[in-house]
Amino acid sequence: MRSRLILIAPAVLVLATACREKTTPNPADHPRLSPNIRMQDVTFESAALRRLMPYRVILPSQISTGQKLAVIYLLHGGGGNYRDWSNYSDVSQFAAPGLILVMPEGESSYYVNAAERPNDRFEDYVVRDLIADVESRFPVASGRANRGIAGISMAGFGAVTLALKHTDLFAFAGGLSSAIDVPSRPFSIQRISQYRGHAQIFGAWGSETRRANDPYLLIGVVAPKEVPYMFLTCGEQEGLLPANRKFAALLQKHGFSYEFHTATGGHDWNQWNRRLPELFKNLRQHLNQ
Repeated sequence: MRSRLILIAPAVLVLATACREKTTPNPADHPRLSPNIRMQDVTFESAALRRLMPYRVILPSQISTGQKLAVIYLLHGGGGNYRDWSNYSDVSQFAAPGLILVMPEGESSYYVNAAERPNDRFEDYVVRDLIADVESRFPVASGRANRGIAGISMAGFGAVTLALKHTDLFAFAGGLSSAIDVPSRPFSIQRISQYRGHAQIFGAWGSETRRANDPYLLIGVVAPKEVPYMFLTCGEQEGLLPANRKFAALLQKHGFSYEFHTATGGHDWNQWNRRLPELFKNLRQHLNQ
């Protein structure tokens, strides 16, 4: 019996490896592009991350000489990449009237400077490297009044947190199904692997790095009038709904300018796509266009 097990084990290992490879394929790039826009991918050297990083840009196909346009940075969620917004939504249509969409690569960073990964300074990468590179290559109107940021899930957390920490950079912040409670989530044996990953990013439980990146705490130390307008949504079938309701209640309590919407839907692009027209309508109202 022992010899049989030895012979079978390699075959099982090969089969298991093959199954893993089939279930996590590298997704094809299939951007959904509307008329009167153009798309461009850029790779640049990030000083904060010490490596080359890609980002995708969608902008109007025709821009007058000397014309400068407002910009929104669209951050992708966990497990995704910089192609997600163009591949899984019809967001490109909102560029045609005169807006530049920038979709950076964020890996699984939550868009913060990781506590235990010295080369993963994603907050610095966004607010220093990325914005500077975009404004050096494209006809972007500089200044807070011309700049917005939005994200889904992990990136909803990222957009809100960056807006709270860098109030001079953005006039608008959008969070769709934001994982707003990640730094304050207690230890759970059922999610021990996820907890370990979060600890590498946010630090140990109760640490200063956790507190410095906790949106529930950040809204108590910034002046409401200095914070960009916040557009927040969450599906009624999502586990993140209680956390988002709690955050909205704190915004209300402290006198922030925001709106929070819920509707039937889960944690997926079907729900997020339905929110885009309203998100971009609000964006236009709060940017200097």
